[in-house]
Amino acid sequence: MNFGWMTRRALMVAAAGLALGAAAPALAADAPTIGVVVKIGGIPWFNAMEAGIKERAKELGVNAFMVGPTSADPALQVRAVEDLIAQKVDVIGVVPNDAQVLEPVLKRAMDAGIKVVTHESPKQENVNWDFELTSSQSFGEAYGKRLAEMLGGKGKYAVFVGSLTVPLHNAWADAAIAYIKKNYPDMQLIGDRYGVAEDVDASRKTALDLMRANPDIAGFLAFGSQGPIGAARAVEERRMGGKIAVLGPFSPGQGKSLVHDGILSGGYMWNPKLAGKIFVTLGTMLAKGEEIKDGMTIEGLGEVHPDFEGKDIIVNELVEINDKTVDDLAAMGL
Repeated sequence: MNFGWMTRRALMVAAAGLALGAAAPALAADAPTIGVVVKIGGIPWFNAMEAGIKERAKELGVNAFMVGPTSADPALQVRAVEDLIAQKVDVIGVVPNDAQVLEPVLKRAMDAGIKVVTHESPKQENVNWDFELTSSQSFGEAYGKRLAEMLGGKGKYAVFVGSLTVPLHNAWADAAIAYIKKNYPDMQLIGDRYGVAEDVDASRKTALDLMRANPDIAGFLAFGSQGPIGAARAVEERRMGGKIAVLGPFSPGQGKSLVHDGILSGGYMWNPKLAGKIFVTLGTMLAKGEEIKDGMTIEGLGEVHPDFEGKDIIVNELVEINDKTVDDLAAMGL
């Protein structure tokens, strides 16, 4: 197999995962193997998710590992899934960069008898289940409301997403923009949205360009873990901290100094470590043939009421990030 596209760390994790069945007699003979493909390796958000995957795998006595491509390129995710199909894993988990690009390869996985679980991709085709720790509507509206309050209901703002093909990021952006347009007509969206928020350097450069072109810009709303960091660094460079709001989900450990310096305004998030655990919990249930039922309790998700037609399990587990919570969140490894 060609692993040249993977991060060195991800290669080590994958290799360890493949060897685990022979090297760890503590695993039961029928212990399922679960491979989780994330958007990009080596960033704090997905490092935390990997920690959750490992922790829950140890608790359940299963073999689970994370694969992190070197960039947020949908083609790299397709190749990662193809490698997992070739390895004949029992379950494939994915946090998609492009839901549509993944559909054919996920169908091949299911045709091969592999269970498929996604996250951050509601209504994903060719999956057994997708799980979300917040609804896209409530998440986007929470950000729209908070940004409007910070701007006093007036001024220009820009929206970043991970890419224009990430369904969930764009659903959040849709909800936030619609909420602001309905409730705060004196706010003005610059452009439409910019697909840079999984790349800290691209987010920083785009924010700098927008500030040069729009000296009166008042806020950045960035959906994607690197977007708030990059935009905040641009605001810091221009010495506009406290004058331009920067909101979005980000890794507390990565952003805490910017929060305390008053550059990064904060946001809402869910716990990526918890999401990693849920990948393993759901994957193990599916591999063992357990049926997901309305009203049942699933560890990490609580009582669930699935959308059986859409194959979605959605709960609300939002955490607020601000100067009072960021240190504790960072201490948790987030």
